[in-house]
Amino acid sequence: MPIDQARMQNKIGAAFDFAGRQLGQLIETYPDYFPMYTIGGKWKHGGEAWTNWCEGFLGGQLWLMFRHTGDPYWRAKAEHYSRLIEHRKTDRDVHDLGFLFWSTWRRWYEVTRDPHSNQVVVEAGQTLSLRFKERGQYLRSFVADESLFIDIMMNVGIIFYAAQQTGDRELLRKATRHCLTTRRYLVRGDGSTSHEGIFNTETGEFLRQTTHQGWRDDSSWARGLSWALYGFGTVYSFTRDARFLATAEACAAFYMENTPPHGVPPNDWAEPNPALPYESSAAAIAASGLLDLAKLAGDATRGRRYHDYALQILDTLTEPAFLAVETPGWEGILKHGMYHQRRGLGVDESVMWGEYFFLEALSKVLGYE
Repeated sequence: MPIDQARMQNKIGAAFDFAGRQLGQLIETYPDYFPMYTIGGKWKHGGEAWTNWCEGFLGGQLWLMFRHTGDPYWRAKAEHYSRLIEHRKTDRDVHDLGFLFWSTWRRWYEVTRDPHSNQVVVEAGQTLSLRFKERGQYLRSFVADESLFIDIMMNVGIIFYAAQQTGDRELLRKATRHCLTTRRYLVRGDGSTSHEGIFNTETGEFLRQTTHQGWRDDSSWARGLSWALYGFGTVYSFTRDARFLATAEACAAFYMENTPPHGVPPNDWAEPNPALPYESSAAAIAASGLLDLAKLAGDATRGRRYHDYALQILDTLTEPAFLAVETPGWEGILKHGMYHQRRGLGVDESVMWGEYFFLEALSKVLGYE
């Protein structure tokens, strides 16, 4: 059944209002704190982080709130939280600089066209490119030299951007080769994805698919597939290489064919009878990526299908079963997210990237993006 547009607009407005209340409480109660996931619905805790990749998502939400409201309070806070991570533009220890700087400093540049903001984004992209392994032709993950993560598809766009801004063909080569390697070894014929690929660092030979977060090495972890769906679409927007659009659409087809009608997948589609049936952050990422694909597809029928499916996801996520509006004491926005089920981190909680991509998807529906 088609989504009622007027009803959806009202739900989106209410969701933004609620997000503003939750974000305001977070930054006023815990100033300069960068949470990753809640425990029992509470942001402030001493839980393990595993890796340092989420600091851009809070500032990104603040920029989205400014875009939605025009309120200078949100802009001031967005600038403040962006400045707090500027030093990370030279961080060579993580593969997540796209997450950190595209959501913050790139949004700052879109508002002001200030050359300094743009240069911060470019420098982050240049730094990320230093992770490229010539033997194997991939950007290494934070785990080890031999490790390639599907997650990096959501970060490689910042290297394409740096190449575009500087005319640096070497940056373009590295980014393109990484995407082709990921496409070949981590995306399967049915459009499903592996979380990680392992390479022989001496020869560059691909050895095997593995996972840190999925059910099995040969299954498909939902958030990883959403990263691929969104990421390959972004790469196509930079390159117009039809191979990358085809890959994004294959991932989209797998998502839509294997997820229940409400649009929210489990942590891994292969897990039998999962005790926790929802991974809302994967759904939020997929919704935002599908809204991009709807414009990139070049075919009205497919584009409408992606757009309508994204709206179905958002219709589900804006209900009280997922939106924490009727859950007293819950500090996050979106419930039933999953960080790392195997490690027991952020399981069935609010997670910062889920919040960010949820608001981003809502912004795209409203035409802000």
